Amino acid sequence: MTSVREAVVGDLDAAARTLAAAFHGYPWTDWILPPDDHDERLREVQHLYLAHLAMPHGLVMVTGDLAAVAAFVPPGASLPGEAERRVVELHGDRIARLASVELRAPADPGAWTLATVGVRPDQQGRGLGSAVLRAALDLLDQRVRVGMHLETSDPRNVTLYERHGFVTSAVTTIQDGPTVWSMERPRPA
Repeated sequence: MTSVREAVVGDLDAAARTLAAAFHGYPWTDWILPPDDHDERLREVQHLYLAHLAMPHGLVMVTGDLAAVAAFVPPGASLPGEAERRVVELHGDRIARLASVELRAPADPGAWTLATVGVRPDQQGRGLGSAVLRAALDLLDQRVRVGMHLETSDPRNVTLYERHGFVTSAVTTIQDGPTVWSMERPRPA
């Protein structure tokens, strides 16, 4: 059985590396991050979001070996100014793409967002993504009992999220960009 726990500050670097490796070749990040130094940009963006958004305001779950990471954030959480400026710099001239996309907002304004879940490529297919996702959802169901929202641009992820109670609420096809599935999981009864 896989051990899963809440992340601590000392996990940040390894967790960001795991997410960067997991999102290498992902349609959304390939579209919004420039190709030059892409992997390093991706790692730094993941680190900034984990360190300044998910860990202080939300929930980050990891496997004991940090091969899998899931991060959730509450509504209204935002990056502090300096971190936000660095994220904009890392997106370079592609930041306009990010600003131009209108995705469906969650039906429940109190819903938390599954910001990211990823597994190191050498560990994929072993159920680790499901393990961190299930542990995080169980913990959030106990702590905050709210609906959940996510977006994915990989059609293979839709089935994974459906197994965890999410349903597709919208599909957005971006001209010259990826298709994005918006999904929601209702507030637990």
